[in-house]
Amino acid sequence: MKRFFLLVLSIWKQQLQVYVAAALIGACLGIFILAPSYDYINSRENNADPLSSVEYVWMQVKGVLTGNINSNTLIFFYAEIGAMLGVLSLGIYKLLHRRLLSLDALKAELNKDLPSIIRQGEGPLVEFKSTLRWDMQEDRINRSLEQVVLKTLAGFFNSYIGGTLLIGVADNGDLIGLEKDYQTLKKPNQDGFEQALMTVISTNLGADLCPLVHVLFHVIDNKEVCRVIVSPAKRPVFLTQGNAQKFFVRTGAGTRDLNIQEALDYVGGRWKHVSGNF
Repeated sequence: MKRFFLLVLSIWKQQLQVYVAAALIGACLGIFILAPSYDYINSRENNADPLSSVEYVWMQVKGVLTGNINSNTLIFFYAEIGAMLGVLSLGIYKLLHRRLLSLDALKAELNKDLPSIIRQGEGPLVEFKSTLRWDMQEDRINRSLEQVVLKTLAGFFNSYIGGTLLIGVADNGDLIGLEKDYQTLKKPNQDGFEQALMTVISTNLGADLCPLVHVLFHVIDNKEVCRVIVSPAKRPVFLTQGNAQKFFVRTGAGTRDLNIQEALDYVGGRWKHVSGNF
């Protein structure tokens, strides 16, 4: 436990250093750009100063560096404005950067040919499931099979780059199709299947994860296959089994649950903000 908190503290410290650096850069811009620019515009309006804008700003910068600051310059005000703009710009950049990475990963996944994915077989980023809730061996509905699907999805959510689950494909790559699962639904079609899948995810893993799931349907050899593309979650994802909450990750071509210490170490390295989620 001590190791976990030290790791979290280290992450917070590194984050703080980045934001402090952004604030300092912003403050410098406020002092050396915003403040001189305002003084220049004001002087041109009042005195028609013949100096060019570049010359004026340079004179003001030299004044700041030498300590000869014009008393009318609200230097600290502009430093604060610059610091806030610096921190805000960093936050916006990180948000947009994560979004762009997510979109690029989704685009790359969509460009993949499904038959070739099936031929390559299961792996760290791909897993096959024959059905969502229909038991092929007992030839009946078996809702416990949904837990098997959820286990895989939780592993993809907790991974660094997500993954793809194909429903309607056997472990060996044989096409099973979705017909049996359709028979278990009130709406025996693609819409009904997607709604059922999203309900299972929302109920058992969290409604906030649904936007990270992209569901597509393909027809191969007259059999429908559901392609579930999962983006990595912004928080640790747990699945309740019995009376225990379990934390799953992808390991090779399978999914396994971690013990408490392993989960602590993994969460500390995978997410930067864990205090409110773990």
